[in-house]
Amino acid sequence: MSQNNEIEAKIILPKAIYLKLCHDFPFKHSFNQENYYFDTSDGLLKQSNISCRIRLFADHAEQTLKVPNKNPIQKDFHEAIEINDSLKLNEAKAFIKRGAAGSPIIFKYSAGKYLNQKFSQKLNLHLQTYCKTHRILANGPKNCELTFDDNTYPDNYEDFELEIENCNPDLIAETLAKLKKEYQFTQNYANTNQAKIARAYIHRVKI
Repeated sequence: MSQNNEIEAKIILPKAIYLKLCHDFPFKHSFNQENYYFDTSDGLLKQSNISCRIRLFADHAEQTLKVPNKNPIQKDFHEAIEINDSLKLNEAKAFIKRGAAGSPIIFKYSAGKYLNQKFSQKLNLHLQTYCKTHRILANGPKNCELTFDDNTYPDNYEDFELEIENCNPDLIAETLAKLKKEYQFTQNYANTNQAKIARAYIHRVKI
């Protein structure tokens, strides 16, 4: 189990700019991941600004709650508390398979403990939607790590995303300003801090 305060800038980019960024910055690591999002049938987590996912990697998995930070340290970027539990890959796949079949899931471990404390009843969570991502990690300006995500949703819609996550919001701001100037992209409401879960809901189909 781990818990951390996540601060990040997220910008959806045109494909050409995304590819140029991937090409220009020193490559560190790349991998595929699958994000499966859960909520109650009446959207109780969404109403509480909580997101709940199981994430699959090639050889392991994790379950994560993102919950509001009641005492954020900044106001310019997305900030949330992440509660993570490691899962065995076969355990996570069994959860997802049950969810895809329409069966409710009751989360265990620290995520389940948080939900039990937050809500008065045990929550039956249902698989709602998903997103599959090819992720590239790169070394950006001043050694600030850059994350480049190529995302595909249930209806086969694809988008391209830059994420800058760091515990220092000033470094995020400096890095983002430098990239915007050099690569000539702009930010607006439609392309900034749009969570994957929200886009996965927009592009979901019946599971």
